[in-house]
Amino acid sequence: MFETFGTIDILVSNAGLQQDAPFDDMTLDQWNRVIDVNLTGQFLCAREAVREFKRRGVVPEISCSAGKIICISSVHEIIPWAGHVNYAASKGGVMLMMKSIAQEMAPYRIRVNSIAPGAIRTPINTAAWDTPEAYESLMELVPYNRIGEPEDIARAAVWLASDHADYITGTSLIVDGGMTLYPGFAAGG
Repeated sequence: MFETFGTIDILVSNAGLQQDAPFDDMTLDQWNRVIDVNLTGQFLCAREAVREFKRRGVVPEISCSAGKIICISSVHEIIPWAGHVNYAASKGGVMLMMKSIAQEMAPYRIRVNSIAPGAIRTPINTAAWDTPEAYESLMELVPYNRIGEPEDIARAAVWLASDHADYITGTSLIVDGGMTLYPGFAAGG
C-alpha cells in the first residue's frame, strides 16, 4: 500500500465475522477465530496506521489532524447477545480498545472513533432479513422500522473522517435505527 499511495490518512477497520454457538458448546477455536479477526485484526491495522500517522504528523493541506481511525464495532458492544458470546466480547473489546487508543493518541492529533451498526442489510446477517417473516421479527428490535443499509454506515464514516468532525475522538457513533433504545421497554417494560 505505501508503495502505491505513499501514506495513509484514514483507516476504516471493518473486518468481522461470526461463529455462533451456545456458550457451553462454543469451542476454543470458535472463540479464538472471532476474537482474532474482530479484535486482534483491528488492533494490528490500527497499530500500523498510528505508526504512520506519528511518523508523518499533521499535513495542514490534507487535514487538521495527523490521521483518523474508524473502527467498525456493533451495537453488541452494548447489547449482550446470547448464543454469540464471542462476537459480543469482540465488539465490546473493539469499543474499549478504540477509547484507549483515542486517549493515548489525542495529543498527536490522531482521532480514533468507532461506528456501532445495528441491523444492516449485509451478508453477515442475511437470515435476519431475507424472508418477510424474518424481516418482521427483526423490526420488533428496530424502532425506526427499517433495516439499515450499507450507505447509512458509509455516510457516518465519511463524516467521522472529515475535518467537520475534528473535535470528536474516543466516541462510538451508534447507527442502529434505535436498537440500543431497548424497544421491548417502549411500553413501560
